[in-house]
Amino acid sequence: MPARRFDRERVRAVRRAADVSQADVASALGAADSTVAGWESGATTPDQEKLPALARVLNRGLDDLFPREGLPDLTDLRCDAGLYRYETRAVIGTKSDGPVAGAEQGVRRLKDRYVPLLAAAYGVTEDELKRAQDRSFGEADEDAAEAEKVPETLAEKITLLLERSYPGRSAPGDQEIADSVNAYAGSQVTSAEDIEALRTGGDDAPVPVVLEGLANFFDVSKLYFEPNESVARQVYEGLRLMSAAKQGKVGRVRARGLSAEGLPADVLSILNDLASELDKKAGPSTNN
Repeated sequence: MPARRFDRERVRAVRRAADVSQADVASALGAADSTVAGWESGATTPDQEKLPALARVLNRGLDDLFPREGLPDLTDLRCDAGLYRYETRAVIGTKSDGPVAGAEQGVRRLKDRYVPLLAAAYGVTEDELKRAQDRSFGEADEDAAEAEKVPETLAEKITLLLERSYPGRSAPGDQEIADSVNAYAGSQVTSAEDIEALRTGGDDAPVPVVLEGLANFFDVSKLYFEPNESVARQVYEGLRLMSAAKQGKVGRVRARGLSAEGLPADVLSILNDLASELDKKAGPSTNN
């Protein structure tokens, strides 16, 4: 599943509003002051396992401060509990974290006796843990299918781009997006607060030049932000394909002769299906 989104600018704003210093955050998380400063500057990003503690010290909900698209798999549940994988050895009473690593990587399912122990440590029910394990093995349930839908609202479309377009690095914050849109427009047409409103659903009717600036920033067709389901589906499928490629599911894909709207949605769906099929044929990874 996609990792939780870390917005450094929002974290800095929330910290300052709460009148909490970087030193206080560092002390609460057992990190160096320079580490916290690096998170807020964008030089580095915190481990997913650090986000629950960071949300607590800033007195904000985990889902509110660090949203995540879709439903959690086993890795997500562990990170949401603030546990590193090596710490699960004590939870399940083994010398190695291999059983958890194998399940998280979709190689070997957890033994039945580990399920209640991990569920208690993660703060979830046994059924929730089993469903998360199914997702780690690529078996989507009905809830996951509902969560994985083509974005419809402007907020959903922006969130999808932020969560899927920056694998392995921090997504841009509201101020960076606003600065880019204003540069595109050649004047002050929006602000970080305006972008946050668009991203969170507080505003769904910006002026056209803002939509054009957003399209330019994210490098998508401006039609993506219009109420046009077919274009939204193409971008959605394209991001799914990119995610698969980042995970090694697609070796190399080259699109030729694209229109302004990109590959047809049916072609992208076929490529995604092919990527999934190739992944199944390749079998489980031997890298634990």
